[in-house]
Amino acid sequence: MKSHLSSFIQHLTYERGLSASTLDSYRRDLEAFLDYAIEQGIQRVEDIQKHQLSLYFRSLKQKGRAAATISRCHVSLRAFFQYLVQEGMAVKDPTLGLEAPKQEKRLPEVLTVDETKRLLEAPLPETPGGIRDRAMLEVLYATGIRVSELIALQTGHLNLSLGFVRCISQGGKERIIPLGKIASDALESYLGTGRRELVKPDKHDDTLFLNHQGFGMSRQGFWKIIKKYAREAGITKDITPHTLRHSFAVHLLDNGADLRSVQEMLGHSDISTTQVYLRFHKQPMKEVYERAHPRSGSMAEAENRAAHE
Repeated sequence: MKSHLSSFIQHLTYERGLSASTLDSYRRDLEAFLDYAIEQGIQRVEDIQKHQLSLYFRSLKQKGRAAATISRCHVSLRAFFQYLVQEGMAVKDPTLGLEAPKQEKRLPEVLTVDETKRLLEAPLPETPGGIRDRAMLEVLYATGIRVSELIALQTGHLNLSLGFVRCISQGGKERIIPLGKIASDALESYLGTGRRELVKPDKHDDTLFLNHQGFGMSRQGFWKIIKKYAREAGITKDITPHTLRHSFAVHLLDNGADLRSVQEMLGHSDISTTQVYLRFHKQPMKEVYERAHPRSGSMAEAENRAAHE
């Protein structure tokens, strides 16, 4: 059965071009299941039945595995068996009709405006690393881009005179996002001093944010950075690099941005993904009504004043 797994991973690598981290997730999920199947006395993938998959998911739940982990494992197994059937390595797909494990819908962690301010001001702009870190945090909060998009930014993606950044997603979709003055100033400082000291003479790298070796910043590197500054800022929430993206969306909505604009800036293809942030929206309903409804007291009063002027 492990030979089938090797074939499947090669397919994902060369035919679908998945990232190394995604391939590792598939491999871990499938190796764990195949080990379980062998323990149950199953020697061939053709002998795996739907009820055995259900028992496996139940065992994962009993072991305390997170709902998201079990759901990901379900996706991995479904893709694996679909591949086996398509390639003629199996006659039937036991995942057909198998109900996907339900994920608990957890709201994302969001910082208050005060917590955000403390986090952004935590890096001290006295060293190249501190100047870089402040610029990275400011850009992340100013634009709401994903961390993968942040570390992929090139110097040519910036237009500081007009105040915007050109962001290209992993799928190749491009969007133009305003930067704001504070983020633009932080970037100017980084490009003028911090980055010049991080660039190595023997390396030519147009990646915007560099580590101390002169290479582009990694996701893991930035994860450590944001955790460090969260501690220094006295933030007790379990934040991740994605937390600033969530906070960006909620703070925009709290200050009157419309949902479609936030969707476009976040790069969500479906507005239902953006709608989760409405659950954080704190603007009182009466205030919205008074400001927006044509027959509300405040708007009617404004019309009367205009009519008598």
